[in-house]
Amino acid sequence: MLDAVRLEREQRTPAPGSLRDRVVLVTGATGGLGRAAAIAAAQAGATVILLGRKVRPLEALYDELEALGAPAPALYPLDMEGATPGDYADLAATLEREFGRLDGLAHCAAHFNTLQPLTQIAPTDWLRAQQVNLTAPLLLTQTCLPLMGKSSDAAIVFVFDDVARVGKAYWGGYGIAKHALQGLASIVHEETENSHVRTHALLPAPMRTALRRAAYYGEDTLMHPEPSVAAEALVWLLGAQGAAARGKVLDLR
Repeated sequence: MLDAVRLEREQRTPAPGSLRDRVVLVTGATGGLGRAAAIAAAQAGATVILLGRKVRPLEALYDELEALGAPAPALYPLDMEGATPGDYADLAATLEREFGRLDGLAHCAAHFNTLQPLTQIAPTDWLRAQQVNLTAPLLLTQTCLPLMGKSSDAAIVFVFDDVARVGKAYWGGYGIAKHALQGLASIVHEETENSHVRTHALLPAPMRTALRRAAYYGEDTLMHPEPSVAAEALVWLLGAQGAAARGKVLDLR
């Protein structure tokens, strides 16, 4: 497993323009962390590929990034719940044709339905949780690694959850997938540690997101910070400064 590292906020604040001339793919780009990561990466100078399943929210985010004066982003609608290996191969081929390389991959997409006993999980809900939270990061990483190898410095960032928390009763398919994701990230790191591709993981503190509200009934989510705090750290990992945390879990709790 990847070792954890904790840094003060000033130590993990990206330098201005830290992603200039970099091409970065953000999955779940219209979700809580994904949207914040896309905005932060664009503000840091990246050309951001926005991957999500709903076109209209992607278009709205596209317009928002353009209004910031950031490099022109790109849209890639894809429903990760039903995406096939061929869909990911098409994505990688499109990125190679349009950009020639990929410098950053941020796995921000997540699916959580509800807390429930294992005996009540519908097979379709189980498959959906594994597909979005585990299979999609595997297949997307697999298809993008050759393209990322064309970059002089590329970074993959997996987003973890606290397995001590989601490994308890009622977390179901989401909790199981998040446990397995740690193993996936460790394997990717070991297989890329002698290459130009860095592997990182981010463990955010509780955030003000829809996923948090779905899991913690009655909690005042306003007590938690906006996802922009975690997104700032994610951008730090994607940039050259993040090389210091190669093969590490940046723990923000």
